[in-house]
Amino acid sequence: MSQVSGFLEGERDYGNLKGDTGPLVYPAGFLYIYSALQHVTRGQVYPAQILFGLLYIVNLAIVLSIYVKTSVVPWWALSLLALSKRVHSIFVLRLFNDCFATTFLHAALFFLLKQKWHLGLIIFSAAVSVKMNVLLYAPALLILMLQAMDVFGVISALAGAALVQILLGLPFLLTHPVAYLSKAFNLGRVFIHFWSVNFKFVPEPTFISREFAVALLVAHLGLLTVFAHYRWCRHEGGLPSLLRLKIAELSSFSMTRFYCTSSTTKLLRTEYIATTMFVGNFIGIVCARSLHYQFYSWYVSNV
Repeated sequence: MSQVSGFLEGERDYGNLKGDTGPLVYPAGFLYIYSALQHVTRGQVYPAQILFGLLYIVNLAIVLSIYVKTSVVPWWALSLLALSKRVHSIFVLRLFNDCFATTFLHAALFFLLKQKWHLGLIIFSAAVSVKMNVLLYAPALLILMLQAMDVFGVISALAGAALVQILLGLPFLLTHPVAYLSKAFNLGRVFIHFWSVNFKFVPEPTFISREFAVALLVAHLGLLTVFAHYRWCRHEGGLPSLLRLKIAELSSFSMTRFYCTSSTTKLLRTEYIATTMFVGNFIGIVCARSLHYQFYSWYVSNV
């Protein structure tokens, strides 16, 4: 809320938006959501906890719908999703923005399972506008899009997602674009070692070093490539075969076709969509330099 107060007072320079926990590092969607919470709750914790309790129920309902639709989990196991004390704390006690980002992400996945790729991408982009961790799903999502749609469909879906980011960030892009892009989408930010959960055992000098960051990035890209080639794209003959197919489509792509032809889609199995997305996200989490306690909400529904 302290970060939001500057925005509500008219500040549009991301470099000047700060709070008790430091500078603002989230995209514009975060500001809009927490500004609305500030207005509705008048900054009081208890009304916000009620709203987050409702958000938790909505998120849980979407996740249950995803698993029921995919039919990969027995019905009795679904009850385990509602038993996590940590998730209850993240949603109802701590009121983290991860809760909104995760709910939007699951809503996007729900529509992806219904093969509504453009709508799913728009909601996915809304999730990214709250917190960038959602981008961990992006590589797997791109593979699915390339398999499900032709080049026209992929380009138009990505354009819709980009438009969401532009519209949400417009007040900042028109005034201080460099500050907004560098602060809200800072991919090189180093987390404080003290708060790390997954790499607490790594000495701090190593943890904050560039070499450690590069090693994790290489591991992340390597694992994604292995899974994409041997698992996700095996029916196409591997990742290079899928890329060659799309490059061939792109070479015959023209603006006339863009305006005059609707995209063609291929139906993908719901189980395949869900597992690909969840595995892609989990690979990113395994290779993340720092996980905090609230980050558990990123993948509790994936395991």
